[in-house]
Amino acid sequence: MRRREFALALPALAWAVPGFALPAIQLAFPRDHGSHPAQRTEWWYITGSAKSGEREFGFQVTFFRTRVEAAQTMASRFAAKQLVFAHAALTDVQGRTLLHDQRIAREGFDIATAAEGDARVRLRDWSLVRTADAYLAKVASGDFSLDLRCAPTQPLLLQGKAGLSRKGPLESQASYYYSEPQLAVAGSIVLRGKRLSIEGRAWLDHEWSDQLLHSDAVGWDWIGMNLDDGSALTAFRLRRQDGSTLWDGGSFRARGGSTYVFSQGEVVFSPQRKWTSPASGATYPVEWMVRTPADFYTVKALVDNQELDSRASTGAIYWEGLSELFDSNGKRVGRGYLEMTGYSKRLKL
Repeated sequence: MRRREFALALPALAWAVPGFALPAIQLAFPRDHGSHPAQRTEWWYITGSAKSGEREFGFQVTFFRTRVEAAQTMASRFAAKQLVFAHAALTDVQGRTLLHDQRIAREGFDIATAAEGDARVRLRDWSLVRTADAYLAKVASGDFSLDLRCAPTQPLLLQGKAGLSRKGPLESQASYYYSEPQLAVAGSIVLRGKRLSIEGRAWLDHEWSDQLLHSDAVGWDWIGMNLDDGSALTAFRLRRQDGSTLWDGGSFRARGGSTYVFSQGEVVFSPQRKWTSPASGATYPVEWMVRTPADFYTVKALVDNQELDSRASTGAIYWEGLSELFDSNGKRVGRGYLEMTGYSKRLKL
């Protein structure tokens, strides 16, 4: 694929320009589990924590779809009208290592597809499929493979205002966004040729949009945390070049309770400890204090080096990894994923 096609395809890393606001709609399921090809950017994202005996692992499976506007009027069946990307990663906590892989292809020719009507995304032999009672994720890579069954245990969590999540000071900077926290995970991993049965908990995000980032935003910091008591915490901020917050948001849902959606200005990310990547030279805060209306939390990476180099697909280097959550009393209360983008270089087309 040519360099310009890669640039056009960057999912979720686009600069926003003034445009039309996404309308408030009532999300409908299973339809909205599926692809929305009229929107520019979309991703299905599963992260989780699992155990095999005494060994602990974190995992990520993400599928992206990007609409390439320049190709929409082309008559050729070879035109790259929709591109599908996939990222997968496995954190071996005891081994202190991260393994990851990536793929990219144009949709069609029985190579890649992002189906409408329900979640059915495939890129060669990697897939994420929603069945009546679970998400099935399969990834086969050289150093690792994942075969996961992620079953919902709670209702959908609509982020923002009934699923419309603001991402910046302009109304056009928004996405349709829902989560499925506290997924019950069972399945297996293969790590360097050895198959291990695993059990754990996972988190799914599905998000689609035409525009996300303000021109002043260089990246974001985000957490999705499954709390041990069944609650779910989301917090994010869009970050300027000087490290200040351009926009923030998130939500907290208590187990069996209502959801409190954070208003802009209610979430504060404060870096506590930093780590510098020997590969990229980027410096990431791997420990944060995150103030939310629910509590003042501390987020600590379980492994410092969870940096992913996706320059062969989405063009970015970013940090995304398994982390633990502590409450304001210092008690460990949960586990989930921390994602940080824009630390290696500014995200842009």
